[in-house]
Amino acid sequence: MAPILTDPIFYLAAIPAVILVGLSKGGLGGAMALIGVPLMALVVSPVQAAAILLPILIVMDMVSLWAWRGFHDRRVLAIMLPGAMLGIGIGWLTAAVVTADHVRLIVGIVTLLFFLRWVADKLRKSEQAAGHSPAKGLFWGTVSGFTSFVAHAGGPPYQVYALPLKQDPKLYTGTSVIFFAIVNAAKLVPYFALGQFDATNLTASLMLVPVAPLATLAGAWVVRRMRPEIFYPLMYAMIFVVSLKLIYDGVAGLWGL
Repeated sequence: MAPILTDPIFYLAAIPAVILVGLSKGGLGGAMALIGVPLMALVVSPVQAAAILLPILIVMDMVSLWAWRGFHDRRVLAIMLPGAMLGIGIGWLTAAVVTADHVRLIVGIVTLLFFLRWVADKLRKSEQAAGHSPAKGLFWGTVSGFTSFVAHAGGPPYQVYALPLKQDPKLYTGTSVIFFAIVNAAKLVPYFALGQFDATNLTASLMLVPVAPLATLAGAWVVRRMRPEIFYPLMYAMIFVVSLKLIYDGVAGLWGL
């Protein structure tokens, strides 16, 4: 049996990581999901952590799809999903060239600027719901698919387009659940092709799967009871945390800190 499968330290890191990702998958925002891979990477390589986590994400997606059934915005999905598939394809083709650290840094900077724009709008009291834009949605969908494939950081680009729409929290969450369920399923083929799944990683995924549904349902339970005036400031606070974490990870990786 592979060493990690019998190492208690691995589970001390992996189980909290799965819980945090599950709460995020249930609707509590992307910051906790972003912590998942780095937390597991304390005991295994980041590539192995991502490979172990992806099958668990698929299980979480299925639970989330059930928990948020009936809540979705067809137009958001129609606008953004074609771009996401394009982005996954670009990520697959450039996997040997583009590093995850470059992607983390770029996405972190863009996300931080998005947060600062929201703060400025709040201070000017000029915050208004945005309308749909196929061009913007296609662009941010492509960025989301690409960054999800390369660095498991697809949430912030999706939020750049979707959060300004100011949808009801249930509608926003249900739509994002469908979007990322499709994105994660689409990533399985290139991940297999790139050899990121082996018996050890898949066995580790299987041993951690029982934690996934409970954490995901817990996140959905909280969001269903959250008012918009609480939900959206929380989401933007999560975005701020995500941006700083991405920038730090990107700089640390590129400069060997």
